[in-house]
Amino acid sequence: MSFNTLGLKAELLRAIKAQGYTTPTPVQAQAIPAILKGGDMLAGAQTGTGKTAAFTLPMLQRLSEASTETTSKRKRPVRALVLTPTRELAAQVAESTQNYGQHLSLKSTVVFGGVNIKPQIDKLRQGVDIIVATPGRLLDHATQKTVDLSQVEILVLDEADRMLDMGFINDIKKILALLPAKRQNLLFSATYSSEIKRLAQQLLHEPTLIEVARQNTATETVTQLVHPVDRARKRELLTHIIKAGEWKQVLVFTRTKHSANRLSKQLEESGITATAIHGNKSQAQRTKALKSFKANDIRVMVATDIAARGLDIDQLPHVVNFELPNVAEDYVHRIGRTGRAGNEGEAVSLVCVDELKLLSGIEKLINREISKEIIAGFAPDPSIKAEAIPNGRNNTGGKQQGRRPTQARPRNAAPKQRNQSQRKQPQRGKNDNSGRSRVSSPSDKNVQIYQASDGLGIQVDPPRTSSEVNGNSIHYQPKETRRPEQRKSVNKKTREVPSLFGG
Repeated sequence: MSFNTLGLKAELLRAIKAQGYTTPTPVQAQAIPAILKGGDMLAGAQTGTGKTAAFTLPMLQRLSEASTETTSKRKRPVRALVLTPTRELAAQVAESTQNYGQHLSLKSTVVFGGVNIKPQIDKLRQGVDIIVATPGRLLDHATQKTVDLSQVEILVLDEADRMLDMGFINDIKKILALLPAKRQNLLFSATYSSEIKRLAQQLLHEPTLIEVARQNTATETVTQLVHPVDRARKRELLTHIIKAGEWKQVLVFTRTKHSANRLSKQLEESGITATAIHGNKSQAQRTKALKSFKANDIRVMVATDIAARGLDIDQLPHVVNFELPNVAEDYVHRIGRTGRAGNEGEAVSLVCVDELKLLSGIEKLINREISKEIIAGFAPDPSIKAEAIPNGRNNTGGKQQGRRPTQARPRNAAPKQRNQSQRKQPQRGKNDNSGRSRVSSPSDKNVQIYQASDGLGIQVDPPRTSSEVNGNSIHYQPKETRRPEQRKSVNKKTREVPSLFGG
């Protein structure tokens, strides 16, 4: 099968040929003819299957064929909207739209946060046919009335499962309220979770169903390998692998931003050009890093899971999991950066003893055992046991080292008794000028409880007239002291006051 058989017009076929593609991927072969018919679609396709072209090409054709009143005196309306979860994915979809539509008279723009909004406003005011956007920034434009979505004909939700995972469901609902009721809806998702099915039922009308890969299945064109190694020697092993294999382009994943920064610096010190990309980087820094990596100016790009989806790098040969992800599904998305569109790739994971349970969860998810290979000179020390990871919890789900385990008491055991000397006494602080000994309050940091000669009292500092305790309003006397005997006058509805004293 070739693109010539899918019903695409000559201008699009010229652009496809210029990009170096001749044969459509399975999702393209199924989706393009179906979208050209104008109906809704629910497509299950993993990243790297060519899904961007699967909706971009027919969307461009439908918009170019449909008549629209656009004159020099009237701004062209927004007729297609593509929503993506991340800035990187939005930028890449926008790039594909421009590349495939280079021989058409359609105009498009990309809208996302982290950059100056003014150039986006200027572009929108000039008039565009297609907007590729992230939900948050698009709503910013809608609030400022710099975009009109009332004439959208085609809506695409790309990586809808990721958008739901990131908590964009409310933003999506707000955007849907701005769109016309009659339109074509295209929903692309790597997984068919219950949330996706619920969204599809609300959004789609008699959709065409397409599924080209099983849910959470690792790409078949990716060779997966595990190198067991001690945690302290991971960086040394990574450097050895890159240099020994003469790898020229490697995407390395870490769990945290700090780890990404530290590892990229260490690789630079080892003579390997590297950069880091994560959420703390500005959009300009992330764009520059990705551009340099794609151009092979930088050998290694170290990334957090923000880059697990949305990065489209042609023929990326190597992905390394320097640290396994805490969520098994993220492993599938990480290694999906290589082996894209039929190309072969290699995914290597450096696994220490702390990560064995995470590895087991990944193997269970993808329903296969990943091959293990110990590199000579880097064999794990068998005497090293699972240790606590930096966030205080180890990867095997155990408790932090050094904490005394809690012993379970028999269900029918009598309550543990304390003698008078063992009773917990109020913690007393330094005496203030009034001769009172202050006691900390567990329920309100602004309420000072003190031990006076005639009993316990409280004082509000800084002064205020009321507070909330367990949902009940309690009125205090500012800068004054209430003795225990004054509690008798407290209204029954605010009888929670004694709880401040533990009674």
